[in-house]
Parts: sequence; structure tokens; C-alpha cells
Amino acid sequence: MSDRPLPLARFRVLDLTRVRSGPTCVRQLADWGADCIKIELPPSAGIKEGITGDRNGPDFQNLHRNKRSMTLNLKTDAGREIFYRLVEEADVVVENYRPDVKTRLGIDYETLKKINPRIVLGSISGFGQDGPYVKRPGVDQIAQGMGGLMSITGLPGQGPVRAGTAIADLSAGLYCAIGILVALLEREASGEGQWVHTSLLESQVSMLDFQAARWLMAGEVAEQAGNNHPTSIPTGVYPCSDGHFNIAAGGQDMFERLCASLGADEIAANPNYATGKLRLAHRDALNDEIAAYTKARTSAEWIEQFNRDGVPCGPIYTIDRMFDDPQVRHLGLAAPVHSPTHGDQHVVGQAVNLSRAPRDIRTATPEMGEDTDRILADLGYDADSIAAFRNDSVV
Repeated sequence: MSDRPLPLARFRVLDLTRVRSGPTCVRQLADWGADCIKIELPPSAGIKEGITGDRNGPDFQNLHRNKRSMTLNLKTDAGREIFYRLVEEADVVVENYRPDVKTRLGIDYETLKKINPRIVLGSISGFGQDGPYVKRPGVDQIAQGMGGLMSITGLPGQGPVRAGTAIADLSAGLYCAIGILVALLEREASGEGQWVHTSLLESQVSMLDFQAARWLMAGEVAEQAGNNHPTSIPTGVYPCSDGHFNIAAGGQDMFERLCASLGADEIAANPNYATGKLRLAHRDALNDEIAAYTKARTSAEWIEQFNRDGVPCGPIYTIDRMFDDPQVRHLGLAAPVHSPTHGDQHVVGQAVNLSRAPRDIRTATPEMGEDTDRILADLGYDADSIAAFRNDSVV
């Protein structure tokens, strides 16, 4: 790794998040060097992490790398006083409580900006910070359903299907991280922080992208298309002699390339497939004709030929085979990290690359509260005070 400081090294982030959406946001900041302090309730509070599993499990370990950890009970007066002292020197606070909780805890934006006018508060909720659903608890699958994704996922007529990952949580975390970075850039001009907030529902609707725009601009309600692209034909999953693979040959030029590579002159000449609209109208018949060719050879054979002929295609991997792919290995997406507790392990690598700032997974997920004493000492508390905090279940 370069000796040059990472891009966000000058920022301190106080991480009050739980479960997945909030930790995803903070992970983006931590991976690029921000000093992220994960603030957790002390064991005496009796609260367990929950959905992301055991602290030693892969989900939790992947979410909280590159952070420090301290325990702090914000429901106590002394705990809030410690937190406010942290806020004085911090740049960002991130939380994903239900909207009313932050006010009850005294960590709302109006309170924090009186302590530090430069503070940026990042908030993620289920449905927004106000409105008729403000008090509802937000869960990824509920947002997938309300945000329209489940209605367009799966095979035609199958009924609603959730995505195979927590797409609402993950996208909300990424959108919040983007908003925080925008607020930090704006602060350079204004000198003031601000409140950044998003929700699982907002992120999910935004992630619908062109499918949402089809309704807003053309009055089209998208339906389930299974493995077929809803508008770009032929794009989908095709059989081969050893399973299935993907072809993406939408557009006239790509369609003609595909037919030439298959040696399927009769498909190219069929008037039913002469335009994109006609191919959409006759999609099932076209797919059957293409499949008659593709099932005769292996996926590797077709992928080698199609790539040589400029036809977009690719394998359909299980996750273990995906990580064994030479390009995935080259990109470093299984990132090594050493944990004093668990030894050498791998977490999911950072997807962003910067030319002058090498990405780096520096530290594994910390043990609960392993940095508490050091952080409190940096705030000026002596050993007797820290011992008293422990005795009173403040930390």
C-alpha cells in the first residue's frame, strides 16, 4: 500500500448504525480511510445485533471492517455527554434508527449542530423522516415489495419474487454515503454541515430506474420477464450442453452479429425478427430458435466464440465459481484481512478504484468495545473516570 494518506483520512465518523443499510453506508467511508468509530451498546444493555447474525459470522465481519469500536449507552446522561464530546471533533454522524428515536436520544440534527455547526448527520429510515408511514419499521423485503421490485422479478405469472440480496438496504446505504460526501464537499464552500437522509423506500424506487420511467413517461406497467430483458431482445438465459449461459444481443447490430456467429441465416432473414419491436412481439419463438443452436455446444465453447465475434455473453456462476473466475481474482474482489481473533480471512472487496489511492482493507471487524478506553483517554478522561463509567454501565 502507498504511504499517501487515504482520501477520507481527515474525517471522523461516529457510527450509530445497526443491521445492514447504515453499516453499508459507513463501510464506504471506512474503506476510503475515514476514522469510523462504531458505537455499540455495552453488553449490560442486553441488546443483540440481530439480522446480520453472530458477531463472528461472515455477514457481520464483512460489514464492519476498517472501523474502531467503543461501547456507549446513549440512554444515560453520562453516555450522552461522552457522545457530545465526540461530536465536537467529528465530521459525520450516521444513524438508521426509526425517525423518532434520534430525538428521544438527543442525537437529532438540531441538537448536534448546536454542538458542532460543521457536523453532517446521515440518516436512513424505512420510509422517510416524515409522512404517513414515518413510524413504521423499515425492512428490506418490505421495501422491495412496496418499491415495485418484487412485481417485476421472477418468471411471468410466478407471483412476486424478492431479489437474492438485500437490494433496498444496500442501495439506501450507498445513496446515503453519496449524500454525505456531497454534504462534505458543500461544507468546504459554506463552512456548515447539514442533514442528509434517505430511506429504503426512496432508494428502492430510484433503483427501478428505466422500469419506473416506463410508467412515468409512457404509462407502461412493467411485468415479470423472468430471465429475459424486458425491452432488449434477444437478451436472456440460453441452454447449452452443460447448463445455461447469458447472451445479450439487443439492438440491430448485435442481433445480426449473433445470427452470423451462430450460422443462423434463416433467423436473420425471418421478417418476424426484422426490428426490435418485432423481436419483442415474437420473443418466445425467437428464443426457441436460438436455443436450438446453443444447446449443441458447451457454455465455454460459445463464450469463446461469441467474444471473438463481438457478441456480449457470459457464464452464469454459483458464488464459489464466481470468486474463482480469473477476472474476479484479478480485480481483487476477495480482499484479504488479518483478524487477531479469527486469523487470516477474506471480505468482499471495495468496488471503486481510484488511480492515486489504492483501495485497502486495513483492519478486520473489531471486537466489541476494543477501542473504548483509548477513545475515552483521547477525550481527556482518566483511568478512574473510565472505571466508573464501566461500573455504571455507561460503557
